[in-house]
Amino acid sequence: MDAFFRTHNYLVEHIDAPVRRRLMDEIDWNHRMIGIKGTRGIGKTTFLLQYAKEKFGSRDRQCLYVNMNNFYFHGRGIADFAGEFYHGGGRVLLIDQVFKQPNWSSELRRCHDLFPELKIVFTGSSVMRLKEENPELNGIVKGYNLTGFSFREFLNLETGEQFEPYSLDDILMNHEQIVKKILPKVRPIEHFQNYIHHGFYPFFLENRNFSENLLKTMNMMTEVDILLIKQIELKYLTKIKKLFYHLSLEMPQTPNISNLAKEINTSRATVMNYIKYLSDARLLNILYPIGEDFPKKPARVMMNNSNLIYAIYPILAEQSNVMETFMVNALWKDHKVNQDKKRGTYLIDGEKRFRVYDAEKHKIRFEEGMFYFRYNTEVGIGNKIPLWLLGFLY
Repeated sequence: MDAFFRTHNYLVEHIDAPVRRRLMDEIDWNHRMIGIKGTRGIGKTTFLLQYAKEKFGSRDRQCLYVNMNNFYFHGRGIADFAGEFYHGGGRVLLIDQVFKQPNWSSELRRCHDLFPELKIVFTGSSVMRLKEENPELNGIVKGYNLTGFSFREFLNLETGEQFEPYSLDDILMNHEQIVKKILPKVRPIEHFQNYIHHGFYPFFLENRNFSENLLKTMNMMTEVDILLIKQIELKYLTKIKKLFYHLSLEMPQTPNISNLAKEINTSRATVMNYIKYLSDARLLNILYPIGEDFPKKPARVMMNNSNLIYAIYPILAEQSNVMETFMVNALWKDHKVNQDKKRGTYLIDGEKRFRVYDAEKHKIRFEEGMFYFRYNTEVGIGNKIPLWLLGFLY
């Protein structure tokens, strides 16, 4: 146990978290069992260590961070280890990559039942379905999703400012006043393209080639997260990667499921399942008309975020597609996004209609009741809103 505390002390003391994530204040830390999901590279480990540092510091032995990558846990279960920690005075156990432990959900249930004063905060892949696939956790776990940097968080990091987020209703109704508060301090448009290209994943801060790092991460999402958690045989990995590549070439079109099935030599049903897995891994966003959902054919398939577009095929980074991808990704955390009946428009939370357009080039016919998010501009008026401001939703 002392070896784990030494590792914990070192990691907490040396944590480098230049941006405090918004999720830190959204979580109800009173829950005894908290699950934090997120895609690879999004900063889950840093988030756990940041929580430990804020709430306990590095020397308080009531809190301990452990990673299931440690070979020690191949010979010892979580509940057994947690019991030793608990009886030694431990009260908060932070478990990173919990899915690496066999029977992890049953082990967590045992911890909950055996140690009434123990709190467990664990991280896992976005591919995991905490309650649907692990019924033993129903009623005891509270799940949250850690997303990539918002444009607001990226802007704070780049400029040293401390801009606060705004609700969607605030942005829709008061965007002109909000922009007037921001523009005297910073020119968001000067930083927006950098965010679109490489600002979503925290590892852009590392002194490595961002695109190569992102490609490596994308491969790990398919090779480890999808195959391991969904228990798919390795021989099908090539089909999943080939499907993802073909979808990236077709975006943002409605996918032709029959053609895709022929391309990867599998059934339509399998193609739909693979698309869903890629969406769960936060590589894709799939949009449906209102009232429809999986396993029906999606109306549109998009990259999960704009950084992925530049990583997988930068010459296809058509600006309108990139900007629509940004909008959907910014809204996805807290809002329901559907494809509207008219192509190029989106239905938000079942009632608000959005469209993205280029403020410099597009001559479009404006419709009453529609909100227009325009790029290549810093300011808006009325129902015409600067697109970058959606990056302040969290």
